[in-house]
Amino acid sequence: MTITDAQKRVEREGGTLSTLREDGSRKWLRPRVSPGRFLSRRRAFAWLLIIIFTAIPYIRINGKPSILLDITRREFTFFGKTFLPTDTLLLALFIVSVFVSIFLMTALLGRVWCGWACPQTVYMEFLYRPLERLFTGAPGRKKNRLQSSSWGPILKFISYVIVSLFLAHTFLAYFVGIDRLVTWIGRSPLDHPTSFLVIVIVTALILFDFGFFREQLCIVACPYGRFQSVMLDRNSLIISYDPNRGEPRGRMRRARKTAPTPVDLTVSAPPKEPEPGDCIDCKMCVVTCPTGIDIRDGLQLECIGCAQCIDACDAVMDKIDRPRGLIRYSTQEAIDGKKTHLIRPRVVLYPLLLTVAVTAFIVVLVGKKPIDMTILREQGLPYVATGDGSMITNNIKIKLVNRLPHRQSFRITILGDSGATFVGSPDNAVTLEADPRVPVTLGVAISTPRGAFAPGGGQLTITLHVEGEGVSKEQSYRLLGPRGAANPG
Repeated sequence: MTITDAQKRVEREGGTLSTLREDGSRKWLRPRVSPGRFLSRRRAFAWLLIIIFTAIPYIRINGKPSILLDITRREFTFFGKTFLPTDTLLLALFIVSVFVSIFLMTALLGRVWCGWACPQTVYMEFLYRPLERLFTGAPGRKKNRLQSSSWGPILKFISYVIVSLFLAHTFLAYFVGIDRLVTWIGRSPLDHPTSFLVIVIVTALILFDFGFFREQLCIVACPYGRFQSVMLDRNSLIISYDPNRGEPRGRMRRARKTAPTPVDLTVSAPPKEPEPGDCIDCKMCVVTCPTGIDIRDGLQLECIGCAQCIDACDAVMDKIDRPRGLIRYSTQEAIDGKKTHLIRPRVVLYPLLLTVAVTAFIVVLVGKKPIDMTILREQGLPYVATGDGSMITNNIKIKLVNRLPHRQSFRITILGDSGATFVGSPDNAVTLEADPRVPVTLGVAISTPRGAFAPGGGQLTITLHVEGEGVSKEQSYRLLGPRGAANPG
């Protein structure tokens, strides 16, 4: 939206927000439903998303939940793979991939996420508002007996609470797991007051959002609408009103059949009025908008790309025998009569960055071993020499994490012919439980002949090998020793 358009809108509405009146009070919106091809597609897609969102916590892969974001235990499971806070590289690559995907999707399709897949839009427009229309009536339609009675608002609130409880439990299943959630539900709230309080708070927040805050979340709280000015360009697909076809707008006028007026050639003819455009100023695009904007003012941050204005305008065009598409998915360049360019710098750069990030993520993920090994040096002296100085001992700590879904025994050995051996235990066997949150730390001493250290360097690189049933991992470590390789004496 240009600055001029924004100024006209402020002068007309007396405010900067579509939900704000001149006196600063909130303008409550009850958008009118406009049936059409886009609404049917959005409804089918929305219910598909709701079913998927509800089913994911119940689906198990490799014995694990398909998605589990266990924040308290710092354990994150995605499609059978468990990630720990130490997997910083994987986490960074995943976050980069998500953000680049958002940038690419916005550059190509505008705010298609907001209007078609965002949970706020999906649940608001296809769950809560239908319940509201069921119990309190729909705008533009006559109310039935229930909707006109005092029971309508009460039943609406009860239905809101039930749906909010369901959504709260489903949402929490992603963070605590369906097994723990079922345990919470089956026990008395007195047995787990903290868990019960969490469910109550989440339910209250969902009820507040969809019952009161509503479209304000998209307009005021969500930053995505404000970011679109830097993610969109004039070739991005947005919902647009065609002023070249619609202006000048005005009410439809029927031609009156009257007797022809004699023409006086001595009087100059009055200037001919411009032909009216296809927009009849019915404002159906405004009353059906879930954020209350007038799409004819141009691109606005409140527009979530739901296409309700397109369905409404197409229905009006059908009635007045005009072609559809006065409001349509288009680009600013196309509306201005210019050619839309699909290939442009950001559309090339974003896929390249996304390909690099996803490829790196897959490579790191595939190369991730089911056992983690971290080697740390013990506090104190860097090394200790025997009485005659012929052997050098390094004290280290080996931290092991078992990522396998079952208990496993591992054996640690030293590879190569450096002469380095474990002091006291030749194989350092250890058994780890199937819990990546509980690492096992071994304190070991490695003894090495003094002559094995590089002359003048005082260092020796060895390779530690961890082996279990069908799994193994190798990791290098640098031992410290005296400078000079010759034995004393």
